[in-house]
Amino acid sequence: MSQHKTGLLIYAKLVASMALWGATWVSGRFVAQHLSPFAAAFLRFLFASAFLYVLLCREAAQRGGGWPKLDRALLPGVAFLALSGVFLYNALFFSGLAHIQAGRAAMIVACVPSAVALYSGLVLRTPMGVVKSLGIALSLSGVAVILSGGDPCALFTHGASLGDVFILGCVVAWSAYTVAGGHVMRRTTPLSAVAWSCMLGCAMLLPPALGTGLLPQATSAGWVIWGNLLFLGVGATGLAFTWYYDGILALGAPRASVFINLVPVFATILGSLLLGEDAGLSLVLGGGMVLGGVVLANRPANRPANRSANHPASAR
Repeated sequence: MSQHKTGLLIYAKLVASMALWGATWVSGRFVAQHLSPFAAAFLRFLFASAFLYVLLCREAAQRGGGWPKLDRALLPGVAFLALSGVFLYNALFFSGLAHIQAGRAAMIVACVPSAVALYSGLVLRTPMGVVKSLGIALSLSGVAVILSGGDPCALFTHGASLGDVFILGCVVAWSAYTVAGGHVMRRTTPLSAVAWSCMLGCAMLLPPALGTGLLPQATSAGWVIWGNLLFLGVGATGLAFTWYYDGILALGAPRASVFINLVPVFATILGSLLLGEDAGLSLVLGGGMVLGGVVLANRPANRPANRSANHPASAR
């Protein structure tokens, strides 16, 4: 295959992975109407864990090793990724999508890179500069516009809705996952970190899933629900993850991570087409502010390890 065709294939994979992650919000919105949050999250990651473990086995075979094993030294870090990026994020993800539209939720979570930049500046004392500070302010202001329906002052009188609060919790959980992921992925491969965190997170989700009616819900679920769960676990987690890291290997993390800004755009478009959601002026305006702020806040190139941790493999 020529270099030109290879380059086009890489870009096609990146755009396709963003479309799959955008569709995650629409699919998750549908599943959240029929299953409890913990049951939906467990079943999603049951599929994802099985698929990713197969990829781990293939990677181990290519290296001439035996069955893949988790290095015990990595267990605390991977367990934190499982808790933040799989258990907490997905419980909040499905809880939020049971109450608010897919496009709205995706636009709120799109501010995660700005939240991480704010954390880096305030806690890690990373130099921010004027452009980055303006980007963070613009992005968070965009979230306020979305939450308030175009009137940020209304947040002080009416507050945010329950669904919005759940999705804001997703921002906190995924920001923690992103920061911790940079440290873990410097000590192992991205596939290993994501696969083991998915498997540990799936195990964490099992007890509350059983306690909230996993078995009766699973036995009564129709083929459409199972199809969406299969898509969430295999397509939007395993396959999209693989394509995204193909892009990182070919283009580098900074260039590949720029494509993540397409996720809320796809989510909003698909939510409108498939679920009949009304984007509305406040969502379009606020979403544009969020994405514009993210671009400004992340304009200086970050280290590849941190940017690669910003992938939405388990979240979008």
